[in-house]
Amino acid sequence: MPTAARSDLRTLVESSLNLIEAHQHSSGAYPASPNYPVYRYSWLRDGAFIADAMSRAGRVDSADRFLRWCAAVIDARAERISDLVARAGRGEEISADEMLPTRYTLDGGDGDEPWWNFQLDGYGTWLWVLMAHAARHGRPLDAYRRAAASTVDYLVAFGDRPCYDWWEEHAEHRHVATVGAVLAGLRAVVHARDEHGEPLLDAERARGATASISTLEALLATGGIADGHLTKWLGGTAVDGSLLACLTPFEVVDPHGPLAERTYEQVRDDLLRGGVYRYLGDTFYGGGEWLILTAWLGWHEARTGRQDEALRRLDWIAAQATPDGHLPEQVSGNTQHPEYIAEWTERWGPVATPLLWSHAMFVTLALEVGL
Repeated sequence: MPTAARSDLRTLVESSLNLIEAHQHSSGAYPASPNYPVYRYSWLRDGAFIADAMSRAGRVDSADRFLRWCAAVIDARAERISDLVARAGRGEEISADEMLPTRYTLDGGDGDEPWWNFQLDGYGTWLWVLMAHAARHGRPLDAYRRAAASTVDYLVAFGDRPCYDWWEEHAEHRHVATVGAVLAGLRAVVHARDEHGEPLLDAERARGATASISTLEALLATGGIADGHLTKWLGGTAVDGSLLACLTPFEVVDPHGPLAERTYEQVRDDLLRGGVYRYLGDTFYGGGEWLILTAWLGWHEARTGRQDEALRRLDWIAAQATPDGHLPEQVSGNTQHPEYIAEWTERWGPVATPLLWSHAMFVTLALEVGL
């Protein structure tokens, strides 16, 4: 890579890190997008991956602050979680509206705007990022004990239920990327120890988490595979860009094994144009190419020895930056259904820009290729 090109990419990495820090709320929460009204909330999923990028880049305090915010959000709902788990144990029907939300106000409130809220992936993802960050930087875990226990209780009770996917769609299905995130979180925490060498989970919770891991692994093996690749949801046949997380970094399946390779190939063949679509048939802002997913594809390629391909993804993402160095959520160069762009623009305004998750995934890919 020419020196000038490397210099430009490093400049965008640094400005991305600074942008994320500049918009981090005093509470520790990361807004999904500071300029896009319906994204002025913090999602556990988006925020956890943003924190992971900050952790990898050495912005340790920023990642700490977000993870402490997550713990505070969950600790404030410990009784609510206990009640939900108890009701589930009695066999009571619990509606999706009663579940924990997927996004919170920046000060940790539930928010009062209607949303597609019942999503489980963020709760697994924050646990996975917490454990990875603690291991990477030797951060203490004892203060997270109560929040980790509540999260495990919630995931053990509800982790195999249908819910909305990453894209806040199809609540009737059990989504493989969601199951993968829950699995990753439970696997990460079940053997975790605090700074004193004590298990983070008590023995009973650890047994429950281990049993849930086995259940979820069996679900994926029996319903989450078609034609040798992972599927968008259990019992389906199509792929989704979010499946890349099951390969890298969650390693729900061996990232070098045949199932991962076939999934990678199917995602690339079906969804890659200049960037990566969420899924075929997407109509949100016309169904364009998403920067986070393009970075994900590159991340997996870098991890599996495809450095040239990974660098091409990095260059493509950088080319989508605005003159101010802001990265959007998606771009419309190869939009699947351009007739829907005006509808969404009228409803919510132009595509969210900057999207902090896009900046974070660009940073993660840049670090992975050794920039």
